[in-house]
Amino acid sequence: MKKKIIFPMLLSILILTACQPASTPTAPTAAPPLQTTEAPADETAEAITPSEDTTETPTEINTTPIQDLPPFEPVVALEQIASGLTAPVDLDAPDDGSGRLFVTDQVGMIFVIDENDQRLETPLLDVRDRMVSLNGNYDERGLLGLAIHPDFAQNDRLFVYYSAPLRQGGTSGFNHTSILSEFTISQSDPNIADPASERIILQIDQPQGNHNAGAIAFGPDGYLYIPLGDGGGGDDIGTGHAEDWYAVNAGGNGQDNENNMHGSVLRIDIDNGDPYNVPADNPAISANFPEIWAYGFRNPYRMAFDIGGEQELFLGDAGQDLWEEVNIVRAGGNYGWNVREGTHCFSTADPANPNAISDCPMEDDNGNPLIDPILEFPNSRHPDGGLGATIIGGVVYRGTALPAWDGRYIFGQWSIGGGRPQGSLFAASTSEQDLWSFESVEISNREDGELGEFLLGFGQDQQGEVYALTSLSTGPSGNTGSVYRIIPPTE
Repeated sequence: MKKKIIFPMLLSILILTACQPASTPTAPTAAPPLQTTEAPADETAEAITPSEDTTETPTEINTTPIQDLPPFEPVVALEQIASGLTAPVDLDAPDDGSGRLFVTDQVGMIFVIDENDQRLETPLLDVRDRMVSLNGNYDERGLLGLAIHPDFAQNDRLFVYYSAPLRQGGTSGFNHTSILSEFTISQSDPNIADPASERIILQIDQPQGNHNAGAIAFGPDGYLYIPLGDGGGGDDIGTGHAEDWYAVNAGGNGQDNENNMHGSVLRIDIDNGDPYNVPADNPAISANFPEIWAYGFRNPYRMAFDIGGEQELFLGDAGQDLWEEVNIVRAGGNYGWNVREGTHCFSTADPANPNAISDCPMEDDNGNPLIDPILEFPNSRHPDGGLGATIIGGVVYRGTALPAWDGRYIFGQWSIGGGRPQGSLFAASTSEQDLWSFESVEISNREDGELGEFLLGFGQDQQGEVYALTSLSTGPSGNTGSVYRIIPPTE
């Protein structure tokens, strides 16, 4: 069942045959597949870098001598450690020696999995009463991200990103308001956050209900990084989408940095200011929004810093109709949307046609290069066929259970399409070529080696081991959500 996908080769085949990567945590523009959970995949329904020097010591990683490593094989097994969830989209581990995992469920709750792999019945946090009502068939809104303060063991601070009803005074006609808030742990119970401790840090009005991103994360520099989608809808045009410098295409927020914050990654100092400060070394991208640290994104549904190596920021950006992509994001970078989709020209007039525009800019009007992704794959709606409906950004493996996997980027796709639970895992490695190569991962303890579930996200514990988050439902409903630890293959 193993399939090796060396993307440049696949790209060449597509080019020859054609003559020529969300909506929340999402993807295309055509009619959405059935609805899913915050895992962008479509237009109305889509799935969900540091470049600065840091002085923080990287997390301990596998140091097994290279000569002793077994050969890499893209085969693993899955060990279920939690079930009965609805739509788990994020997993984080506090650095407090407790061995706990915090699992974020899109419906509005965060659960604790203790050091014995037991899920506690009472949620750590419940914000359902503060959120919009979710569509159980498919929705990209919800509780979409959690970030645990680097000094959590001392200060009990955690941060969440969720979809609330449009705030009072919000832009008329907009769909909802995204809230970035801080909570602190209860004085009486270390497994419960004080619901009355909420401190709202940031409120962002969202024109449409999709492309909400949400995978907030602290960088190795101690600053908080906040990914934002382009505002939703399709093509990065319509209500709430600004005009930009590229006249060939209508829109869009991905390239405009002065009318709103959409289509970007923000970087803020949460330990100073009221409610925050902008770091002095943020790149000078926007006069109106100095929080913007990088831009040119459609729906950066899931992103994570490598906890080892160079501690780079890996971001999965859900495409529209044709291409899904992963970027390594650096300060000041412009990642191309909606001029480009992956490494290809994008057309707002004919988005499903890979040949609609054959020549487009490689830099913006200020001379900044439009940075290509490190990897891409064709969307299921690509005329020549594709690998999945929406990319699910992942993490770099830094554990010890799979030593040959050290430094490989584990990511996936939500589902092939058609509303069936057909997600997949991939493993990528650095390539001498511009695009990284990646392979399909066979799951040894699953029928036909396939996941057989919708893939919603990934997580990582303090030891660098990786977890896959899944559901059998296309939307935030039911109780088929699971958390799996990725382990060595079974015999």
